[in-house]
Amino acid sequence: MPSVEGLPARRAALQMLDAVLRRGRTLDSAAQGARDLKPADQALAVAITGEVLRRMPDLDALIDSATRQRLPDDSKARMVLRAALAQKVGLGTPEHALVATALPLVDGGPRRLVHGVLGTLLRRGVPPMDSPRLPEAVEQRWGKAWGGDAVASARRLIAKRPPLDLSFIDDAAAKAFAERMGGRSLATNHVRLQNAGAVSELSGFAQGGWWVQDLAASLPARMIPANAGDVLDLCAAPGGKTMQMAGAGHRVTAIDQSESRLKRLRENLDRTGLSAQLVAADALKWSPDRTFDAILLDAPCSATGTFRRHPEVLYRARPAIIRDAADLQRQLLNRAAAWLKPGGALVYSVCSLEPEEGEEVVSAFLEADPNFSIDPPRTGELPDFVTPGEDGRVRVLPGALESEGGLDGFFVARLVRTAT
Repeated sequence: MPSVEGLPARRAALQMLDAVLRRGRTLDSAAQGARDLKPADQALAVAITGEVLRRMPDLDALIDSATRQRLPDDSKARMVLRAALAQKVGLGTPEHALVATALPLVDGGPRRLVHGVLGTLLRRGVPPMDSPRLPEAVEQRWGKAWGGDAVASARRLIAKRPPLDLSFIDDAAAKAFAERMGGRSLATNHVRLQNAGAVSELSGFAQGGWWVQDLAASLPARMIPANAGDVLDLCAAPGGKTMQMAGAGHRVTAIDQSESRLKRLRENLDRTGLSAQLVAADALKWSPDRTFDAILLDAPCSATGTFRRHPEVLYRARPAIIRDAADLQRQLLNRAAAWLKPGGALVYSVCSLEPEEGEEVVSAFLEADPNFSIDPPRTGELPDFVTPGEDGRVRVLPGALESEGGLDGFFVARLVRTAT
């Protein structure tokens, strides 16, 4: 039988979906299994997988509307139908190509069923799904914590592939780059590009003029006091915040337990011409030989705030993972606090939309240690679109800058230690 063009990419997409949904892997990790494909096929496989994850509840409802008996969630027929319909909705793949690449995936299996369901749905017309539902458990959690408007914004945002944010050392260079490349500068030292293409092929990459960093992820480092000399960056990799602080003139010690991720950070430091002391160590076991003027703890978390860029987090971040992350965050925050000079600033942040990992961790810490208090952002430290709460904490929700492509969900709080 002659090979069908595009079939290897579709097979790889099914394998990636299985790795994410059944084995709990990240999409980046799952994509490593497709490294033997041609680059175009690998990119297509990742795109198909991403589109399924962005719209899966609505895709499943559509499939269920065309079957007499509900297909098991992990059945191959459902996976193939999800992938085919996601291509129609998210990638605009022609219908003849959907059918031609879907049916060989179920040869020797439910080919007739898949052909019948797909044909029925294509004849009906597949809806656009431009505001797809999130997994039910996520909608319930976020609706309770942040309200219906935040959930509605998250639905709209997940349907679109997000823009690319770049961070610069120099604001004048950022503004010049934005004008030259047709981007927008939404904050100092920042440029946002739509449909940017391959990062390594963008102007200035090899010269080290910038690095990739979601705009929300740049907020914690902006809250490190300008006069802080010796700064500790805990859980530092992949290193965007390390580079921000080094670029601002701080002497940065960056700690991360992953040597491979620190290697990537070292490469980025070399590319940008910045410097920092890198230490491969577990922050729960490592201890410094001195105290610091400021500490940035961007703690490991469920990462549910990154759903625009990593839709798989909505399926990986189950309640047990959120609880375990919060336990680790509390331990890290307690250790970091002991390494801060009197009068110093400790910035705690997570790219999570779960209050258990943000507000509740900081509240418990402040209740247990009266030597610390919240230090609200000062005028000019954060972009104008960021409005801290009355208690001085920063919470970025879905809906922030939605018209510009949105932001990752984030929580940030600056804690100061009483000077003694």
